[in-house]
Amino acid sequence: MSTAAATQNHGIERRGPAGLPRLLASLREDGRAEPLRSHVDRYGTVADAISGGALVAEVEASGLAGRGGASFPTAVKLASLVGARRRPVVVANGAEGEPASGKDRALLRTLPHLVLDGAVAVADAVGARDVFVTVDGRAATERAALEVALEERRRNRLDARMTIRITRAPTGFVTGEETALIQFLNGGPAKPTFTPPRPFERGVGGAPTLVQNVETLAQLALISRFGSDWFREVGTRDEPGSVLATISGAVHRPGVYELALGAPFTDVVAESGGLTGRVSGVLIGGYFGSWVAPDDFFRLRLLDSELATHRAALGARAILALPDDTCAVGELARVTRYLASESAGQCGPCVHGLDAIATAMERLASGAADARPQLERWIEMVRGRGACRHPDGAAGFVESALDVFADEIDLHLRYGRCRASTRGVLPLPTGNRKS
Repeated sequence: MSTAAATQNHGIERRGPAGLPRLLASLREDGRAEPLRSHVDRYGTVADAISGGALVAEVEASGLAGRGGASFPTAVKLASLVGARRRPVVVANGAEGEPASGKDRALLRTLPHLVLDGAVAVADAVGARDVFVTVDGRAATERAALEVALEERRRNRLDARMTIRITRAPTGFVTGEETALIQFLNGGPAKPTFTPPRPFERGVGGAPTLVQNVETLAQLALISRFGSDWFREVGTRDEPGSVLATISGAVHRPGVYELALGAPFTDVVAESGGLTGRVSGVLIGGYFGSWVAPDDFFRLRLLDSELATHRAALGARAILALPDDTCAVGELARVTRYLASESAGQCGPCVHGLDAIATAMERLASGAADARPQLERWIEMVRGRGACRHPDGAAGFVESALDVFADEIDLHLRYGRCRASTRGVLPLPTGNRKS
């Protein structure tokens, strides 16, 4: 396909998909990556879309917030790089470290051109010429899909002004944090830093750097084609658009789904085939998220504003319904120990505090002692005192669990066990983490 063929639809008005799916509108039935030809037939090229300062303004009007977990306004990040004294760098963050989430890997595996379009569009808007696309070191299928997509784009002389590199980030829970990625790309360990300068001031190679989650970039690619008004046709006024969510646990069809913000959680569960049976709690936001009691969960909607009333947030948009026939306390002890093991080793609250919390959770699971008073004290001791947010996230996970699973904890303390066994429903990584 020649350059002319790739851009022959320039100037033709394109209409965005009505309703859902949006991001997943061009998903192939066989699950393979969409090739460049069909991608361009559907969307045109980046050259056909809104660009430059107009794109920054359109993103601001859209209300797009980051889809990586923090929900930071995307336009604010873009504006911080526009007019920088030194040419910026763009990092597409696909280093998904959350074990309960698979949305970013699914996007890279099936729709790599949408992600690359977003990265190129944002690079052009802030004046960058270097783009890094980071993937988990073990994500071989996703990396291969990106490599094929980049080769297709090179053959068709797209993105000629950009240098796009795919980088393999080490597997780890904190690797996807933006400052950890910056350290890694600068040749250091993939560990977060929370001291100035921030990435938008000095990042990769000392240049101001924009780090954006790959789903955020894919959303931005669609906004550049169809505009902010189209983007706001789903979602709510304050939380517009759609999101990708990983739904798992006690549902009939676990997987990655595209959902409208504001959808009732009853509809979210129905989308994944309904529950397979009774559940004892629902985890929202992944392992930096919070547990919500089933009765509360089914009264809420897919909105941070509503979840905040239960000290929860959408976060990584991993939603896991824990089946009633698995031991919640045993599952919690497994994950808390994993979170302790994922410490970056940079501060006492993380190294010692999380280890103490994990040990106390293991004692609760065995029924050896009621460690809840110590847990509550240690949670307060680590919160807000770490070198990064890892202790805060782990503390929130445990604190919400103590509330939602209080009755089951009482059973362990009374009988040394509960009515169920630990079945490994909460996913944890396997294999060599250093790959």
